[in-house]
Amino acid sequence: MVWVRSPVYFYKRNHTFYFSRAVPSDLRHQFKKKKIEVSLRTKSEAKAAKSAAALSDRLERYWDSIRMEIIYSRELGISVVPDKSHNEGVTELSLSDALALYQRLKGTSKSKLFFEVSNRSIRYLIECVGHDNINGLEPVDAGRFRDFLFDRGMSSSSVKRVFSSVRAIMNLAIKERGLALTNVFNGTFIPEDNKRKERLPVPDDVIKQIQKECRSLNDEPRWLIALISDTGMRLSEACGLLSSDIVLDTDIPHINLREHQWRRLKTSSSTRGIPLVGASLWAAEKIKAQGTEFAFSKYCNTQKCNANSASAALNKWLNTMTPSSPRLARARHTRHTRHSKKESAVFFVRREKKKNAIFIVCCDNYDIKRSRHFWSKLPALIRSRSICRSSFLICLPTRALWRFCSNLS
Repeated sequence: MVWVRSPVYFYKRNHTFYFSRAVPSDLRHQFKKKKIEVSLRTKSEAKAAKSAAALSDRLERYWDSIRMEIIYSRELGISVVPDKSHNEGVTELSLSDALALYQRLKGTSKSKLFFEVSNRSIRYLIECVGHDNINGLEPVDAGRFRDFLFDRGMSSSSVKRVFSSVRAIMNLAIKERGLALTNVFNGTFIPEDNKRKERLPVPDDVIKQIQKECRSLNDEPRWLIALISDTGMRLSEACGLLSSDIVLDTDIPHINLREHQWRRLKTSSSTRGIPLVGASLWAAEKIKAQGTEFAFSKYCNTQKCNANSASAALNKWLNTMTPSSPRLARARHTRHTRHSKKESAVFFVRREKKKNAIFIVCCDNYDIKRSRHFWSKLPALIRSRSICRSSFLICLPTRALWRFCSNLS
């Protein structure tokens, strides 16, 4: 007796079973893909085996009917003529063409990340629906696509980002090509999950330890960490600095953070002045002393700012210090939290005699606020202080500080 093993057309991915079978070579010209993959929507291997066998049998019968139709057409010398009246006025557009259109129109002056995200989103969509035709998308495909992304282990925030990218590509293609379609990805419900982790602030003792190690090693990567630790800048913002952006020969040493062609800023309000104190001032002095055009030439040049490389290298060094060493992504959050929880906050104040204006530079939100006639509105605690110098330091209790800020016009 000979035992014949039946072929297996399913596999397991992320605890869910999928059906997978290649299209026969003699029928591939009839289809737009070489393989058929469908989620079986089960975690049971027994159920998956039954569903895969049934689906495989249906495919065999379908493929046989196509083969018979081809044979009959050849013998009788006839072929199926498409109904032109049904397709009249319908413009065929592929998802790949929509992606190329989106990148051509929206990709001007965009970073490499923009193209990577849009390419990845469309690749996921094609992998899910199994074809590359916008006209073939149906409303149920949006739900299938959402489940497909969750099955890949994505969090709800990641799924929302992918949907946002796909929606933008679809909306632009429909509008530019005048397609009589609705965007099936509009209004798709995406449930929340608990995968998002809160970025906790770095304890003060850990920050002091890291700053001490930075002063000890005294090299360019450590200058970068020290500069971030007491300014709250984003890593990419610090990596893309020019040495000329650092101003030390003034009453208030500071950084003029501005956009450069090799490093864009996240928002328009990111252009700001940042005062230098503590470890950040020490790092700025070291950077200016080296006399190079770029503050961190190891990670930045006129072509690009490689903040990802800096992040990988610096986080690797931080992990060698203590088992629970913080990552650089928490440094910006820590800067805000350190000042919001303290009993007092520090302001640098400078008065312009010519313009009769006072500039307030706040260390914890990096903003320079200007008002012409607010001096009379200041609390008595501040008004009683003398301004015999061009710049001085004011320390206020937290509650008085908020009253002080609310009085600014």
